Amino acid sequence: MLDKVVIANRGEIALRILRACKELGIKTVAVHSKADESLMHVRLADESVCIGPNNPAQSYLNIPAIISAAEVTNATAIHPGYGFLSENADFAEQVERSGFTFIGPSSDVIRLMGDKVCAIKAMQQAGVPTVPGSNGALDDDHAKTLLIAREIGYPVIIKAAGGGGGRGMRVVHQEADLINSVDLTRAEAKANFNNDMVYLEKFLGNPRHVEFQVIADGKGNAIHLGDRDCSLQRRHQKVIEEAPAPGINKAKREEVAQACIAACHEINYRGAGTFEFLYENGEFYFIEMNTRVQVEHPVTELISGVDIVKEQLLIASGHPLSISQKDVRLEGHAFECRINAEDAKTFMPSPGKVDQFHAPGGNGIRIDSHLYNGYTIPPYYDSLIGKIISYGPDRETALTRMRNALDEAVIEGVKTNIPLHQDLVNDRHFREGGVSIHYLEKKLDKQ
Repeated sequence: MLDKVVIANRGEIALRILRACKELGIKTVAVHSKADESLMHVRLADESVCIGPNNPAQSYLNIPAIISAAEVTNATAIHPGYGFLSENADFAEQVERSGFTFIGPSSDVIRLMGDKVCAIKAMQQAGVPTVPGSNGALDDDHAKTLLIAREIGYPVIIKAAGGGGGRGMRVVHQEADLINSVDLTRAEAKANFNNDMVYLEKFLGNPRHVEFQVIADGKGNAIHLGDRDCSLQRRHQKVIEEAPAPGINKAKREEVAQACIAACHEINYRGAGTFEFLYENGEFYFIEMNTRVQVEHPVTELISGVDIVKEQLLIASGHPLSISQKDVRLEGHAFECRINAEDAKTFMPSPGKVDQFHAPGGNGIRIDSHLYNGYTIPPYYDSLIGKIISYGPDRETALTRMRNALDEAVIEGVKTNIPLHQDLVNDRHFREGGVSIHYLEKKLDKQ
């Protein structure tokens, strides 16, 4: 078992990792910025190290500072959580070269899946369904690019190979705009990702976002833990997630899940990962793989009974997967509402002191949050302050429990997006299940 782990993150995910470490008897080191001295996991960790000032570029994105913290505390591994450096191949490589265990896939795999063109090729080789497209980077042959788009059919979308999180994309509706759009996207990709490679795909007009959770041990064992629907999004950022995705054919679901497992074997994957798809007209289309633990992992944990973070730690310790696919039992339904410190109408961040915090409870309710009475939310980082997760034997029960939990939650002193969630869980179309990735933004535009 790993002896001591540096938690290279903050907020609710850092506390989540700390709890999993404590269950396994692993000592913890909390690295933090100056602004985060009062974080809950910093208080609870065996050791803590300040790695820099408030600016994340000088702290949570400061690779030498994080590795130095591991060195001075005699840690054996580093867990990156999500966001920050979690999918940075250079960080993973430097951790490995410095003699520490990176809790995640190898740097080579992170680099492979971070390049969307290479990732698509790898998925096609493994039999994972992909969006019709250029099947590789576009070159300077404009006639060839125009021909590819005509064969696919408009609208098409141009994507940066090094992009992600909704950045580096441009939709083209007519041929006259194609070449100029390619040039613009290429220039933006170079400026933002230092990689001007772009590719082209068919633009799906009204899809859902459905993803599959996998875990692999790098020893030839890989399993899936079902799927999640993350279609309620604003500006490509997920707002509510649920598992399993409603209204999907069982045979098609299992076919894609098995393809994801085959892909894990193909790329020799190690750790927790997520295959993200667009789903439209009964078909799945791969868009990217997240080589880390997801924000929404709790909904999968509730329907599967598998502790994903503990599996990450066990695999990083050299253990094989603790369960096989035949041991996985996916039962019931779960929802997750991401609670942000922001105005529910304008979405402006609302940092400040939490005067009163009351976590909802009851049967089937889980709260992942670092909040406590008197905690001051800093203005320097993402506004996520917690997640309310509900579980029930069926979708309606889980949704009712979420509705009650949102009504019970109390966070005073700052504004939160709880009113938005209260509106969404009562929305008729969302209650019916299966809304598209455009639904929330269209709904907000009408208000």
